[in-house]
Amino acid sequence: MTTLSGRPNTALIVIDVQNGVVASAHDRDAVVGRIAGLVDRARGEQVPVIWVQHDDDELVKGSADWELAPELVPDEGESRIEKQYGDAFEATDLEEVLDRLGIGRLIVAGAQTDACIRSTLHGAFVRGYDTTLVGDAHTTDDRSEYGLPPADKVIAHTNMYWKYQAAPDRTAGTVTAAEVEFGS
Repeated sequence: MTTLSGRPNTALIVIDVQNGVVASAHDRDAVVGRIAGLVDRARGEQVPVIWVQHDDDELVKGSADWELAPELVPDEGESRIEKQYGDAFEATDLEEVLDRLGIGRLIVAGAQTDACIRSTLHGAFVRGYDTTLVGDAHTTDDRSEYGLPPADKVIAHTNMYWKYQAAPDRTAGTVTAAEVEFGS
């Protein structure tokens, strides 16, 4: 039901599951394992997988921290988007890649929940994409020492509010990895 005409296809977008991003992330191994399972399922159903990697002064392109988690290996030909902002659409060619592939629906997983995941969810939705968050396939660090809620609460809050996100002629929602349906 996307507002983008001529874009009937779905893609799995994997955001910032990089060594330096997920090293101390909440439930890291289980989340990365679920993402790997989603990647395998998407490939099996001929659904494009799009990899997003952040770089900045602290996450230097080409460094070990910048590399994707070793459990996740892009196939040759899968799109890789390099970004410098939270929203994976900002100053990247993500929109052009999605247009070329006829993508109007995104399944979103990755890190950090309270930064790049939220930014990209909103960026996609306001650009007209149907946008589904995989509720048990995103994570963040615990920043409670800075007065923020613990990571599990940040994740739960994001899942709850995205479940009820709404706008004309677009769909949003939160599902578990087991509930993801790439074909609809």
